[in-house]
Amino acid sequence: MLIIVTGLLLTGCVEKEIIDDVNIEMGVGYDTKENGEIEGTIMVPIFNPDKKIGNFTFSASATSNRDLVEEIQRKSAQPVVAGSLEIVIFNKEIAKKGIGDFIDAFERDPSIGARVYFAVADDKAKEILSGTYGTRGNAIHLSQLIKHNTETRNLPTTNMHSYLFDLYQEGKDPFLPILKKTEPEVIDITGIALFKNEKMVSELPSDKMFFFKLLTDKFSEGSFKLVVDGEDVTIKDLHSRNKFKVGKREPYIVDVEIKIKGLIHEYTGEIVTPEVIKKIAKELEDQINKEATKMIQDFQEEGIDPVGFGQFIKTKTRGFDFKRWEDEYKNLTVNVKTDVIITEVGIVE
Repeated sequence: MLIIVTGLLLTGCVEKEIIDDVNIEMGVGYDTKENGEIEGTIMVPIFNPDKKIGNFTFSASATSNRDLVEEIQRKSAQPVVAGSLEIVIFNKEIAKKGIGDFIDAFERDPSIGARVYFAVADDKAKEILSGTYGTRGNAIHLSQLIKHNTETRNLPTTNMHSYLFDLYQEGKDPFLPILKKTEPEVIDITGIALFKNEKMVSELPSDKMFFFKLLTDKFSEGSFKLVVDGEDVTIKDLHSRNKFKVGKREPYIVDVEIKIKGLIHEYTGEIVTPEVIKKIAKELEDQINKEATKMIQDFQEEGIDPVGFGQFIKTKTRGFDFKRWEDEYKNLTVNVKTDVIITEVGIVE
């Protein structure tokens, strides 16, 4: 009886909201304006009789995030609630100035889950939120776009939780996907925005994302195209994992071992012989070693560490001093070694 009475009392403390009496905020976008103000856009779903989900957006301009919320609430006939938020998008100008003030409001809101996606808009966030994509609503489409590219393509794991984890731990810098509207009803992931603390300082183009994911995450599925002796090769069903080792200290040397398994899905040559398989594996190994090493050197020059070498070395070094790490990171030597195993030759055998 005590448990039942307690449950009833707790239930009475929860604020109830009827879905037909509120506007459910599922997407949020922030853009800069010429007068220095910020334009905020929220996207709410419209449930049509044919079971298709439409989209409606509210926009307002203000000088702070708090004022934006008030302005949008004033334009809405029902209260705007954020319990089903899927994605938050910042345009590049805001990302370069810093997104800390905006994110602070989301991480303090208990109604928002840690798996909300953050992204950077190549142009304007409002344009992305105002489109029409699929039949399940724009917010679901955009979140599924990021999820799909994380699970089966070249985008490393990214969401609110991973961004905040990288932001607050020493020795690793956060990153976010860059979204671009390439057609009226098509959104593409065109790169990765790289941050130093809360400010975007650089970006990786889409053709470098494969190598970045090999360093920062693992493939459970994936594909990669390359050219070997003038023939086009596509390797699919890629599985990868990486392993870091501290080879030396003062100055630091880190060995990065990348192991990849995959099958040859397409080959424009006549037949895939054992010699051809060896050439393909060797070409892919060399390409990964070269691109990953160059990428890490670029990160060192820019003073960012999205791979997390500082955090890794700290876990392996007693008395590690982050005050010295900024200079030590510039002199860090990273040796990338890749081992590619072709498991099958698929339909071209």
